[in-house]
Formats: sequence, C-alpha cells, structure tokens
Amino acid sequence: MKTYENGQAEPELVVEDEAERSWMKRLGPGLITGAADDDPSGIATYTQAGAQFGFGLLWTMLLTYPLMVAIQSVSARLGRVTGRGLATNLRRHYPAPILYAAVMVLLVANTINIAADLAAMGAAAKLVLGGPVQLYVVLLGTASLLLQVFVTYERYARFLKWLTLALFAYVAMAFVIPVDWKAVGLSIVKPPVSFSGDYLTTVVAVLGTTISPYLFFWQASQEVEEIRSHPAQQPLLRAPLQASIQLKRIDIDTWVGMALSNAVAFFIMLSAAATLHAHHVEVKTTADAASALKPIAGEMAFALFSLGIVGTGLLALPVLAGSAAYAAAGAMKWRNSLALQVNLAKQFYAVVAVAILGGVALTFAHLDPIKALYWSAVVNGIAAVPIMALVMLMAGSRDVMGKFALKGALLWIGWLATGVMGLAAIGMFWPT
Repeated sequence: MKTYENGQAEPELVVEDEAERSWMKRLGPGLITGAADDDPSGIATYTQAGAQFGFGLLWTMLLTYPLMVAIQSVSARLGRVTGRGLATNLRRHYPAPILYAAVMVLLVANTINIAADLAAMGAAAKLVLGGPVQLYVVLLGTASLLLQVFVTYERYARFLKWLTLALFAYVAMAFVIPVDWKAVGLSIVKPPVSFSGDYLTTVVAVLGTTISPYLFFWQASQEVEEIRSHPAQQPLLRAPLQASIQLKRIDIDTWVGMALSNAVAFFIMLSAAATLHAHHVEVKTTADAASALKPIAGEMAFALFSLGIVGTGLLALPVLAGSAAYAAAGAMKWRNSLALQVNLAKQFYAVVAVAILGGVALTFAHLDPIKALYWSAVVNGIAAVPIMALVMLMAGSRDVMGKFALKGALLWIGWLATGVMGLAAIGMFWPT
C-alpha cells in the first residue's frame, strides 16, 4: 500500500475498519431508499391492487425487483463517481429547459405525495389513538421538518435506518391472517393478465410507486452526502482506487434495500388480497383498509397495518422533501446538504420546509387520500420515463462518468427498466 512519509495511507487507499465493514454498516442510502419506497402512497397502491385484483398482480413484484435494483444502482453510481447529485449533473450536461422541467415535475409530485402521506398517517393515528386527524397531520409534519433541520445528518441517517423496522409490520401481518398459499403460487406462475384499462392503470400505479423519480434523486444525493461526511472518501473520478470498495458496497446496499422494498410490497398486496378482496371490501381510504381488517383479520392485523402507516410515513417524508430540495438546489446552484446548518444552506432548507408545510396545507383541502396517493403513483410512473432515460444517458457517457461509464449487464438492464416503464405508461392509455 502506498503511504506518505509520516506512515499514513494515501486518502484514496483508506478503507474502513472492521466495524465499518460489517454488513449493517454497508447498508445506508440503498436501505433507506428502498424502505422509503414503501411509504403510505405505496401502501395505498399495493393495498388497492390486492383488494381489487386479488393475487393477480403479485407477479409485478418479481418484475420490479431487478429493474429497481438497476436504476437505483445507476443513480447511486452517478452520485459516487461524480460527487454530484442528479440535478447538478443534468445542469452541467443538458439544456436548462430539460433540467427545469424535470425538477418542476419532481417538486409538484413530491408535495402532493407528502400531503397524501400525511393525510394517511393522520387517519391511521386517529384509528389507534383517537382525536382529530388534522392535529396528527400538523404534529407529524412539524416533527419531521424539525428533525431534518436541527438533527445532524449522520445521526438522522441512523434514525432513518432503524425506522425501516416498521416495514416488518406488513410482513408479520401476512402470518396472522389465513392465506391460500397454493393460490398465491399459481397466480405467480400463471398470472391472470388482463388488458383492461383498470388493470393496466393499476400496473402503472404499482410500477410508478415502486420505481419513482424522487428515489433516483435521493439515492444519488445520499452518496454525495456519504462522501462529504467521511473526509477520507472522494468522488471516484478523483480517487479511482476507492472504486472496488465503494462499488461493491453500493451493490450490496442496493440489492438488500430493494429486496426489502419489494418483499414488503409483495406482502402488503398479498394481505389485502387474502382479506379485503376475499370479502369483497371496496377500499376508498387507507383508514378504510385498516378498519376493514379488524373484523376480518383481527385486532393484531389492524394494529400492525395502522402503526406501519405512521412509521413508514415518518421514513418517507424526509426522502420526499429532501429529494425535492436536492433537485432544486442542484438546478439553482445553491449549497445543499443535510449535514450543513440552516444558516449555511438557507435556500436548501427553505425548499424542505415548503415541501412539507405545503403538504400539510394541502391536507386541509380535504383530499381523498386513496385517490391522491393512487394518482400520484400514476403520475410518478409516467414522469419516471424521461428522467430514467436522462439518468441512463448520463451513466453511459464518458463525459460524465469518465472510465466508470456504464457498460455490460447493468447498462442493458437499466435501459430495459426504462423501456418497461415506457410501455406501461403507454399501455395505461390503451382503449379499455
């Protein structure tokens, strides 16, 4: 190993100690991104898919897993290789109208998503604790904002990592209700695919809530945050000898994080199919879904479903608001980092505040939570296509990625994911 005269290792050869190399330490941006994907929006979409089509859409989780791993891995590599987020890379390599259109779509979709998530969280809290929904909405939104602003990034990232445990409520729920596992297996091996408008729209919603643009921006930016929070680490363009360690870490982190995301989504859809669909229960709100579970599946399933909504919402809000802030800051050349104090990144934190407080304000417009969540997933599914294409073009460009430009299987699977999302979006408009 090359060292300086004082015996210290050259920075780009510095590796983490044994504790840092433990499997838990390797999990970070990918784990949090995957877990945040199962937010109340995702829960609503997967629940409605299971309630409406039974086990008929479980196959989508087998499709989305490799595609999700590919696009999130590509996003993470863009951040780690260049040391810049997606919006900053877009600004540097593409015309301004393309950048501003992508950022505007993200800001609007994320704010609506935050509002719908908060409405669902408030309704779930009311079911368990009683009291007015709007009080819980304001308290939960304010708490999330204060945590992002006043808690250091490193501590907050650890908090988010532990919050992922809330997702196991949905895995546990599948084992406290009766499930016809033979029917589950048959629906996966021979899925009852339909070309009706409702079926295709639901497929797009499932894909849109699973492969969402805000996740691309967030994971790339979190790789940049990791570089900033560890002085020995550098963007791979500057420190190529760190590539072996960091790219392996990204692979492990992303495969595990997306496995968690898709497994939880699978069990949510399965549980809704085994209970709500089997008893012909129409789901209009997430609160309806939780309430309906009580007489069908018992008090335990009701509690797990309700508390899981609150826990996953607390995990998703900072990802939604943070990704919007990273995108806006990258587009406008503002300083941006959750590790910076407020006075050093005022515009960045202003966007975080506007996104969350805007979401809180929208809940007072009495949105229909399930429709807002469902259609935000559809919008995300459509918006993801052009953004994924831009991400793949940058990742394959030597001008952007240098010698780390993508090639081989990851490049092809990333483009396959983009094509599948495009076909799904077109299929949604297919005549019923």
